[in-house]
Amino acid sequence: MTRKAHERLEHNEKRLERRDKMLNRDRANERATVEEVFDQVTRLVVFNLLKTGVLHEVNGVVSSGKEARVYWGKTREDKDLAVKIYLTSSAEFKKGILKYIEGDPRFKNVKRDTRSLFAVWAQKEFRNLEEACQAKVNVPKPLVVKSNVLVMEFIGKDGKSAPSLKECLPENPVQVYRLLVTNLRRLYQKARLVHGDLSEYNVLMWKGKPLIIDMSQSVSIEHPMAEFMLMRDLNNLNRFFNKLSVDVIPIEELHKQVVGKKHAKS
Repeated sequence: MTRKAHERLEHNEKRLERRDKMLNRDRANERATVEEVFDQVTRLVVFNLLKTGVLHEVNGVVSSGKEARVYWGKTREDKDLAVKIYLTSSAEFKKGILKYIEGDPRFKNVKRDTRSLFAVWAQKEFRNLEEACQAKVNVPKPLVVKSNVLVMEFIGKDGKSAPSLKECLPENPVQVYRLLVTNLRRLYQKARLVHGDLSEYNVLMWKGKPLIIDMSQSVSIEHPMAEFMLMRDLNNLNRFFNKLSVDVIPIEELHKQVVGKKHAKS
Protein backbone atom coordinates (compact mmCIF):
# COMPACT_ATOMS: atom_id res chain seq x y z
CA MET A 1 0.00 0.00 0.00
CA THR A 2 1.36 3.43 -0.93
CA ARG A 3 1.82 6.10 1.68
CA LYS A 4 -0.92 8.22 0.07
CA ALA A 5 -3.40 5.33 0.13
CA HIS A 6 -2.50 4.59 3.75
CA GLU A 7 -3.13 8.23 4.74
CA ARG A 8 -6.47 8.23 2.91
CA LEU A 9 -7.54 5.02 4.67
CA GLU A 10 -6.49 6.43 8.03
CA HIS A 11 -8.45 9.64 7.31
CA ASN A 12 -11.59 7.65 6.43
CA GLU A 13 -11.28 5.55 9.60
CA LYS A 14 -11.04 8.67 11.75
CA ARG A 15 -14.03 10.21 9.96
CA LEU A 16 -16.10 7.06 10.55
CA GLU A 17 -15.01 7.02 14.19
CA ARG A 18 -16.14 10.64 14.63
CA ARG A 19 -19.47 9.85 12.96
CA ASP A 20 -20.03 6.86 15.25
CA LYS A 21 -19.34 9.01 18.29
CA MET A 22 -21.84 11.60 17.08
CA LEU A 23 -24.48 8.94 16.39
CA ASN A 24 -23.95 7.40 19.82
CA ARG A 25 -24.26 10.82 21.43
CA ASP A 26 -27.46 11.53 19.49
CA ARG A 27 -28.89 8.15 20.52
CA ALA A 28 -27.99 8.84 24.16
CA ASN A 29 -29.64 12.26 23.98
CA GLU A 30 -32.73 10.76 22.37
CA ARG A 31 -32.89 8.06 25.07
CA ALA A 32 -32.54 10.69 27.80
CA THR A 33 -35.32 12.78 26.26
CA VAL A 34 -37.66 9.78 26.01
CA GLU A 35 -36.91 8.79 29.61
CA GLU A 36 -37.51 12.38 30.76
CA VAL A 37 -40.95 12.55 29.14
CA PHE A 38 -42.13 8.92 29.28
CA ASP A 39 -41.54 7.89 32.86
CA GLN A 40 -43.28 4.73 34.02
CA VAL A 41 -46.58 6.37 35.03
CA THR A 42 -46.75 8.46 31.84
CA ARG A 43 -46.14 5.35 29.73
CA LEU A 44 -49.06 3.63 31.46
CA VAL A 45 -51.30 6.65 30.84
CA VAL A 46 -50.40 6.77 27.13
CA PHE A 47 -50.81 2.98 26.87
CA ASN A 48 -54.29 3.28 28.40
CA LEU A 49 -55.23 6.01 25.88
CA LEU A 50 -54.05 3.72 23.07
CA LYS A 51 -55.86 0.72 24.54
CA THR A 52 -59.17 2.56 24.97
CA GLY A 53 -59.02 3.96 21.44
CA VAL A 54 -58.61 7.64 22.31
CA LEU A 55 -55.31 7.40 20.45
CA HIS A 56 -54.29 5.04 17.67
CA GLU A 57 -50.67 6.17 17.40
CA VAL A 58 -48.25 8.75 18.79
CA ASN A 59 -45.63 10.16 16.44
CA GLY A 60 -42.83 12.72 16.76
CA VAL A 61 -42.47 15.92 18.77
CA VAL A 62 -44.34 18.95 17.40
CA SER A 63 -43.13 21.46 19.97
CA SER A 64 -41.03 21.43 23.11
CA GLY A 65 -41.00 23.80 26.07
CA LYS A 66 -39.93 24.08 29.69
CA GLU A 67 -43.20 22.62 31.01
CA ALA A 68 -44.32 20.18 28.34
CA ARG A 69 -43.76 18.49 24.99
CA VAL A 70 -46.45 18.21 22.35
CA TYR A 71 -46.57 15.09 20.17
CA TRP A 72 -48.44 14.44 16.95
CA GLY A 73 -51.08 11.81 17.55
CA LYS A 74 -53.69 10.14 15.35
CA THR A 75 -57.04 8.45 15.81
CA ARG A 76 -57.96 5.16 14.15
CA GLU A 77 -59.88 7.28 11.61
CA ASP A 78 -56.60 9.07 10.75
CA LYS A 79 -57.63 12.33 12.43
CA ASP A 80 -54.74 14.43 13.78
CA LEU A 81 -54.50 15.05 17.52
CA ALA A 82 -52.13 16.96 19.76
CA VAL A 83 -50.81 14.98 22.75
CA LYS A 84 -49.40 17.34 25.37
CA ILE A 85 -47.27 15.66 28.05
CA TYR A 86 -46.30 17.77 31.05
CA LEU A 87 -42.77 17.12 32.27
CA THR A 88 -42.99 15.86 35.82
CA SER A 89 -39.18 15.91 35.91
CA SER A 90 -39.16 19.72 35.60
CA ALA A 91 -38.43 20.57 39.23
CA GLU A 92 -37.60 24.19 38.40
CA PHE A 93 -40.93 24.73 36.68
CA LYS A 94 -42.77 23.09 39.59
CA LYS A 95 -41.68 25.97 41.83
CA GLY A 96 -43.40 28.52 39.61
CA ILE A 97 -46.79 26.92 39.04
CA LEU A 98 -48.21 27.15 42.56
CA LYS A 99 -48.91 30.89 42.25
CA TYR A 100 -51.23 30.14 39.32
CA ILE A 101 -53.07 27.37 41.18
CA GLU A 102 -53.37 28.87 44.65
CA GLY A 103 -56.03 31.58 44.70
CA ASP A 104 -58.01 29.99 41.87
CA PRO A 105 -61.35 29.02 43.47
CA ARG A 106 -61.72 26.13 41.00
CA PHE A 107 -58.73 24.30 42.45
CA LYS A 108 -58.62 23.83 46.22
CA ASN A 109 -56.72 21.53 48.59
CA VAL A 110 -54.14 20.61 45.97
CA LYS A 111 -51.45 18.14 47.04
CA ARG A 112 -47.89 19.49 46.81
CA ASP A 113 -46.09 16.39 45.51
CA THR A 114 -44.71 16.74 41.99
CA ARG A 115 -47.00 14.31 40.18
CA SER A 116 -50.15 15.67 41.83
CA LEU A 117 -49.18 19.24 40.92
CA PHE A 118 -48.60 18.39 37.28
CA ALA A 119 -51.84 16.39 37.13
CA VAL A 120 -53.69 19.48 38.40
CA TRP A 121 -51.76 21.62 35.90
CA ALA A 122 -52.96 19.38 33.04
CA GLN A 123 -56.52 19.39 34.40
CA LYS A 124 -56.31 23.16 34.69
CA GLU A 125 -55.43 23.60 31.01
CA PHE A 126 -58.15 21.13 30.02
CA ARG A 127 -60.75 23.02 32.02
CA ASN A 128 -59.53 26.43 30.79
CA LEU A 129 -59.77 25.26 27.17
CA GLU A 130 -63.19 23.70 27.80
CA GLU A 131 -64.56 26.91 29.34
CA ALA A 132 -62.98 29.03 26.59
CA CYS A 133 -64.60 26.82 23.91
CA GLN A 134 -67.99 27.21 25.58
CA ALA A 135 -67.48 31.00 25.44
CA LYS A 136 -66.71 30.74 21.68
CA VAL A 137 -63.08 31.73 22.13
CA ASN A 138 -60.90 30.42 19.30
CA VAL A 139 -58.75 27.82 21.09
CA PRO A 140 -57.92 24.13 20.47
CA LYS A 141 -60.77 21.85 21.51
CA PRO A 142 -59.75 19.66 24.48
CA LEU A 143 -60.70 15.98 24.30
CA VAL A 144 -59.27 13.98 27.23
CA VAL A 145 -57.01 14.59 30.21
CA LYS A 146 -55.41 11.77 32.21
CA SER A 147 -52.81 12.48 34.87
CA ASN A 148 -50.13 14.64 33.16
CA VAL A 149 -51.33 13.92 29.59
CA LEU A 150 -53.74 16.18 27.69
CA VAL A 151 -55.19 15.20 24.31
CA MET A 152 -56.68 17.96 22.17
CA GLU A 153 -57.42 19.12 18.66
CA PHE A 154 -54.33 19.43 16.44
CA ILE A 155 -53.92 22.87 14.90
CA GLY A 156 -52.00 22.33 11.69
CA LYS A 157 -51.65 19.66 9.03
CA ASP A 158 -49.75 16.39 8.62
CA GLY A 159 -47.93 16.75 11.93
CA LYS A 160 -46.78 20.31 11.24
CA SER A 161 -48.13 22.90 13.64
CA ALA A 162 -49.73 26.09 12.39
CA PRO A 163 -47.28 29.01 12.59
CA SER A 164 -47.35 31.47 15.47
CA LEU A 165 -47.83 35.20 15.00
CA LYS A 166 -44.11 35.53 15.64
CA GLU A 167 -43.32 33.17 12.76
CA CYS A 168 -45.96 34.38 10.32
CA LEU A 169 -47.04 38.01 10.34
CA PRO A 170 -50.72 38.40 9.42
CA GLU A 171 -51.65 39.74 6.00
CA ASN A 172 -54.40 41.83 7.61
CA PRO A 173 -53.04 42.85 11.05
CA VAL A 174 -55.97 45.21 11.78
CA GLN A 175 -58.49 42.40 11.38
CA VAL A 176 -56.39 39.97 13.44
CA TYR A 177 -56.00 42.57 16.21
CA ARG A 178 -59.77 43.10 16.35
CA LEU A 179 -60.41 39.35 16.42
CA LEU A 180 -57.99 38.93 19.33
CA VAL A 181 -59.67 41.76 21.25
CA THR A 182 -63.02 40.01 20.69
CA ASN A 183 -61.57 36.71 21.90
CA LEU A 184 -60.08 38.29 25.03
CA ARG A 185 -63.41 39.97 25.77
CA ARG A 186 -65.25 36.65 25.48
CA LEU A 187 -62.58 34.93 27.56
CA TYR A 188 -62.99 37.49 30.36
CA GLN A 189 -66.72 38.19 30.29
CA LYS A 190 -68.11 34.76 29.36
CA ALA A 191 -65.48 32.24 30.45
CA ARG A 192 -64.42 34.50 33.36
CA LEU A 193 -60.76 33.78 32.61
CA VAL A 194 -57.57 35.72 32.01
CA HIS A 195 -55.02 34.10 29.68
CA GLY A 196 -52.05 35.33 31.72
CA ASP A 197 -49.26 34.78 29.19
CA LEU A 198 -50.55 36.19 25.92
CA SER A 199 -47.93 37.05 23.31
CA GLU A 200 -47.10 36.55 19.63
CA TYR A 201 -45.59 33.17 20.60
CA ASN A 202 -48.85 31.58 21.76
CA VAL A 203 -51.22 32.84 19.10
CA LEU A 204 -51.33 30.58 16.04
CA MET A 205 -52.49 31.69 12.60
CA TRP A 206 -54.76 29.04 11.13
CA LYS A 207 -57.10 29.41 8.16
CA GLY A 208 -56.67 33.18 8.26
CA LYS A 209 -57.71 33.57 11.90
CA PRO A 210 -55.80 33.83 15.20
CA LEU A 211 -56.12 30.94 17.62
CA ILE A 212 -54.98 31.21 21.25
CA ILE A 213 -52.95 28.35 22.78
CA ASP A 214 -51.04 27.51 25.99
CA MET A 215 -53.71 28.12 28.60
CA SER A 216 -52.35 26.11 31.52
CA GLN A 217 -51.45 29.28 33.46
CA SER A 218 -54.81 30.98 32.75
CA VAL A 219 -56.68 31.94 35.90
CA SER A 220 -60.17 32.79 37.06
CA ILE A 221 -60.95 36.53 37.12
CA GLU A 222 -61.30 36.06 40.90
CA HIS A 223 -57.63 35.11 41.23
CA PRO A 224 -55.54 37.70 43.17
CA MET A 225 -53.17 38.06 40.19
CA ALA A 226 -55.90 38.27 37.53
CA GLU A 227 -55.80 42.06 37.09
CA PHE A 228 -52.02 42.18 36.85
CA MET A 229 -52.01 39.33 34.33
CA LEU A 230 -54.79 40.92 32.26
CA MET A 231 -52.91 44.22 31.99
CA ARG A 232 -49.78 42.36 30.96
CA ASP A 233 -51.73 40.52 28.24
CA LEU A 234 -53.26 43.74 26.92
CA ASN A 235 -49.92 45.57 26.88
CA ASN A 236 -48.30 42.64 25.03
CA LEU A 237 -51.13 42.67 22.49
CA ASN A 238 -50.82 46.42 21.84
CA ARG A 239 -47.03 46.31 21.75
CA PHE A 240 -46.97 43.66 19.04
CA PHE A 241 -49.62 45.21 16.80
CA ASN A 242 -48.32 48.72 17.28
CA LYS A 243 -45.10 47.50 15.62
CA LEU A 244 -47.26 46.43 12.65
CA SER A 245 -48.57 50.01 12.36
CA VAL A 246 -52.02 49.10 13.67
CA ASP A 247 -53.91 51.97 15.29
CA VAL A 248 -54.28 50.11 18.61
CA ILE A 249 -56.90 50.95 21.22
CA PRO A 250 -55.46 53.01 24.12
CA ILE A 251 -54.78 50.67 27.01
CA GLU A 252 -57.39 52.12 29.42
CA GLU A 253 -60.11 51.95 26.77
CA LEU A 254 -58.99 48.44 25.77
CA HIS A 255 -59.23 47.35 29.40
CA LYS A 256 -62.79 48.71 29.61
CA GLN A 257 -63.80 46.91 26.42
CA VAL A 258 -62.38 43.57 27.56
CA VAL A 259 -63.68 43.73 31.14
CA GLY A 260 -67.09 45.27 30.35
CA LYS A 261 -69.37 47.26 32.65
CA LYS A 262 -70.59 44.21 34.55
CA HIS A 263 -67.11 43.29 35.77
CA ALA A 264 -65.60 46.80 35.96
CA LYS A 265 -64.41 47.88 39.38
CA SER A 266 -65.92 51.07 40.71
